[in-house]
Amino acid sequence: MTLKHLSANKLLLILAVTSALRPPFAQANVAEQSKQAKENIEVISVTGTRRSLRSIAESTVPVDIITSNDMMSTGQLEISQVLANQIPSFNYPSATIADGTDHARPAVLRGLAPDHTLVLINGKRRHSGALLNLAGVVGRGSTSVDLNMIPSSAIKRVEVLRDGAAAQYGSDAIAGVINIVLKDASEGGSVSVTYGQYDSQMAGAPNFKSTYTDSNGNLGFNLGDDREVSDGNTRTVSANSGFSLNDKGFLNVSIEYRDNDPTQRSGFDPREQYSRLDDGSLDPRELTIDRYNHRFGKAGLKDYALFYNMAYDLDDGLNLYSFGSYSKREGNSGGFYRRAKDSRNVEALYPNGFLPQIETDVEDYSIALGLKGESDDWTWDVSSNYGRNDFALGVVNSVNTSLGANSQTEFDNGALVYDQWIINADANTTLDLGLPDKVYFTIGAEYRRESYKIEQGEEASYITALDANGDPVASGGAQVLSGFGPASVTDTSRHNISVFTEFDAYLTEDWNVVFASRYENYSDFGDTLTSKLASRYSITQNLSLRGAISTGFRAPSLAQSSYRQISTVLENNQPFEVGLFPTDAPAAKALGAKKLDAEDSVNVTAGFMFNQDSFSLTVDAYRIDIDDRVVLSENLTGSAVQQILANAGELNTESVRYFTNAIDSTTQGVDIVATYSLTLNNLGDVRLNAAANFNDTEVTHIDDNPAQLNSLGDEYVVFARREVGRFEEGTPDSKWNLSAVWSVDQWQTTLRTTRYGEVADISTTAARDEYLNAKWITDLEIAYQADEHWKFAVGANNLFDQYPQATVDNIGYSNFSQIFPYTPYAPYSLDGRFLYGNITYRF
Repeated sequence: MTLKHLSANKLLLILAVTSALRPPFAQANVAEQSKQAKENIEVISVTGTRRSLRSIAESTVPVDIITSNDMMSTGQLEISQVLANQIPSFNYPSATIADGTDHARPAVLRGLAPDHTLVLINGKRRHSGALLNLAGVVGRGSTSVDLNMIPSSAIKRVEVLRDGAAAQYGSDAIAGVINIVLKDASEGGSVSVTYGQYDSQMAGAPNFKSTYTDSNGNLGFNLGDDREVSDGNTRTVSANSGFSLNDKGFLNVSIEYRDNDPTQRSGFDPREQYSRLDDGSLDPRELTIDRYNHRFGKAGLKDYALFYNMAYDLDDGLNLYSFGSYSKREGNSGGFYRRAKDSRNVEALYPNGFLPQIETDVEDYSIALGLKGESDDWTWDVSSNYGRNDFALGVVNSVNTSLGANSQTEFDNGALVYDQWIINADANTTLDLGLPDKVYFTIGAEYRRESYKIEQGEEASYITALDANGDPVASGGAQVLSGFGPASVTDTSRHNISVFTEFDAYLTEDWNVVFASRYENYSDFGDTLTSKLASRYSITQNLSLRGAISTGFRAPSLAQSSYRQISTVLENNQPFEVGLFPTDAPAAKALGAKKLDAEDSVNVTAGFMFNQDSFSLTVDAYRIDIDDRVVLSENLTGSAVQQILANAGELNTESVRYFTNAIDSTTQGVDIVATYSLTLNNLGDVRLNAAANFNDTEVTHIDDNPAQLNSLGDEYVVFARREVGRFEEGTPDSKWNLSAVWSVDQWQTTLRTTRYGEVADISTTAARDEYLNAKWITDLEIAYQADEHWKFAVGANNLFDQYPQATVDNIGYSNFSQIFPYTPYAPYSLDGRFLYGNITYRF
């Protein structure tokens, strides 16, 4: 790619472009512009029009640009959290005691599903993660790209397109596109070390002191003030270096290591842990057992990552480029504690009960190779990229109850594997059609092959032992997460072919129009045609109107169409299969499952841009209608369901879940972004940013129950109250991001505060709904640049140690709300104040 050095003044208005892929990314915030003007660093933006000098004011759709410097001025260690702190429409909800989701939390854009946002690396589609989120948290039923596998040390900037872009990129780009641009310096580098820990007081969660026996012979507890905690130590070491390749190219390499200890935000367990003695009195051990027996908080994670980015100029104007990655994650999280008297416990192994723990071993790698060049009046780009995510699951400190005292306590549960191979080619040229400027014309084609596997675990992780009569001894499978047995094994694949085109024209000197269209054909569900029309009209030099309308789609993921998680449970001493079945399984068909189809969407965006001197304001309203959304059904169980299953020949199936195109939804909102930069003479300069998102999602239609369930009563529904609430109220209805960066001499102070609007954790009944009030979360960092090499920083995230309302305050006292003091639906961290320090050396 060719870099053009621009003057500081022009830099505030101009975005250079590369010939990577198609959609327009064109708006940078003033904070970034100001810093770039000082450093004379050009901005490279991915755009399909191939116009070499698109100004910021010429953007037809809203885009946020987050630079590496923006990411460094925060103690956040995950890219998802960095984006959530700086982009109002981007949210990164909490998740705890949510099985594998604890280890790979999904993020959402504009309140839609995680798989409605497409992720690119250097303009090329990134492969998805293999994990299917099944726990009852935001993102249930989805797969998504694991952004946190990408180290911040490798990132030059992140571009977030807040508009539908399926016509340019294909499936998944309904909510928008995140393009991560890797560093491309050919010299210099940096080494950075960050250490931090949580130091917090848990609001609404009293400290447990001791247990006693009350006058009625029941448990009593001595409690203190809100519990104080200090844990979750984090250690991050990263390095980046650029190398010149014979003055014809570059190789840029980044490595990163993150070691995050788990956090513990559970309350005490007030339940009786042991069976009572023969005389009805409490077991004496009730007075001494550790009642902080659950682990409610962040998982313990270790991440290792290696990324590279390179390009080399060949003869005849050809440019060879490549980038790739290898990432590995080791994770550990807790499940539900099994009490000593629990029927799932084996007292010979765990006389005081046990906390089973899920362990993951995730390997993720990718490689891309491409060639760019020019032929006559055409500029072209041909590339291929491959990515794979291998998500291995295991259980420790557990037991297979049916195996009794002979059971092992550690299990290999199997693995989920997703991979993707893409071949892409596009070319662009200019056409002289007698308009005020040449028309930029792009054509291209793409082939994509995906595969998804579920690999079997070891036998002890899923088996149920039988007695001499062939009856189950007890519950089988590894406690907390049963392994994948032979019935769960899956190996499926599909491919699709697409062709696309785009026109970018100035109909007048002030009126720009962009039209894009894409045709795709999938081997498993057929074809689709999507289109997009975007336009911008300049009223004055400082004020422009812009808008876009597009159709889009999202193909059901291979995990959604093929996932099998089948466990054997004991019910009245009879074994039954329960779990998630693909739609073509007899058990799912018996309850009305149908073959999945693609989601269809219509996106409309309209807004304006105003820029004058150091002030910028953009306002963009949007509406996203999605039909036939792919959702996970309720768990269909009960005697009436079992009868339907028996009539269909599924005699030993007790309950069924499956994916279905069950709902339509409408999402409406407004994004507002204002930036201002001012100089304070001898007191340095201040960069101010205020951004807000107001968002509302409504489930507008729910399909009627399948005929098989219609006669069974109101309690048998495929998509019920809690799932509707998860879509409509599971993410904030509004979000504000306010920040100020004050630079004077060698000092820089960054103050950022985020207001998260109301969020609800909707239950099966209104009486147990939890509503979380709006909350301000404030971050502060103070950095000192000692010289051109050394930088030192200290900071605090969640400076004022804010927590959501405790569950007991929302819905009253109950055993489990005492154990889990906060709902995991909180859109910010449940761990309180985080203190950190950072040392960076540049060379």
